[in-house]
Amino acid sequence: MIEGRVRLSDVARIAGVSAATVSRVLHRPDMVSADVCERVNKIVEELGYIANPAAQALASARTNVIGILVPSLTNNVFADVLRGIYTIAQDSPYDVQFGNTRYSNLEEENLLRIFLNQKPAGLIIAGTDQSAASRAMLAQATCPIVQIMEIGEDPIDMMVGFSHVDGAYVATAHLVERGYRRIAFLGARMDPRTQRRLQGYTAALERAGVFDERLIVTTPRASTVTLGCELLCLLLEKDLAADAVFCNNDDLALGVLFECQRRRIPVPSRMGICGFNDLEMMAVANPSVTSVKTFRLEMGEEAIRILIDKIEGRPVPEGPIDLGFKLVARQSTQGLAR
Repeated sequence: MIEGRVRLSDVARIAGVSAATVSRVLHRPDMVSADVCERVNKIVEELGYIANPAAQALASARTNVIGILVPSLTNNVFADVLRGIYTIAQDSPYDVQFGNTRYSNLEEENLLRIFLNQKPAGLIIAGTDQSAASRAMLAQATCPIVQIMEIGEDPIDMMVGFSHVDGAYVATAHLVERGYRRIAFLGARMDPRTQRRLQGYTAALERAGVFDERLIVTTPRASTVTLGCELLCLLLEKDLAADAVFCNNDDLALGVLFECQRRRIPVPSRMGICGFNDLEMMAVANPSVTSVKTFRLEMGEEAIRILIDKIEGRPVPEGPIDLGFKLVARQSTQGLAR
């Protein structure tokens, strides 16, 4: 067990090679045999070692850069979070640098190595499901870290988010309360946050005694409005008499609404629709669409606010900060025709 920051010499000792060989593996792998590269890289990953060629000379140095790692820079959900971060950062002495993990654990690991090697003032990273390698690197980091978008019991440092399980549970229970019984789940990409929404949906229907696994339709594809249309078509092809749909985001929910209109399926008297995130278009759709409102702008603002406070030695709240959510009930879930 290594205490404190993992050093290049620690990697060399455990791998049974010289420090110079470790350096070559990290910077000139073409000069080292494949088996040695494999052995050293495995130790680097297990220990969470961050290469820093200027470590001795700049051991106490820090940049004024705050690194932000999110899975998408174009998704409206994360765009709102980034806007919140900028709202606070623009009046601070810190610059922000973004990394797009593209929902890939491997890409997240690669970006973390790059960011941490640059000695950032702090890091904001989306989610709580980092790989073992990423968590090892973050545990070795010497800067403050904020995980966002979720809350959990094992934060790396600080955490700002909400419960996706609870949000989905409340949304699904709302559909049950409005009289719907054959309630389907439509999910895209199936990243960890979507998986938790599926858990909340399942728990609510099991409690109501109306859960049917056949009403779950998911895909690893990226979410779009068009995909929402396609998933509803797949659901209806099963002929399971679905009377409501809970979608894991608003893009899918809007696609479901459009497909219902194309097929002349009345909403909400024949089909109820609920989304998640409550993007702007949900309120102006016709009929307006029920959704779970998440406080994304506030999440970005709070995350960078507490990060800067910790960087500058000011007190920060203890434990995860739960911003909660709000079910916004609209016309699309007013109930079945009787």
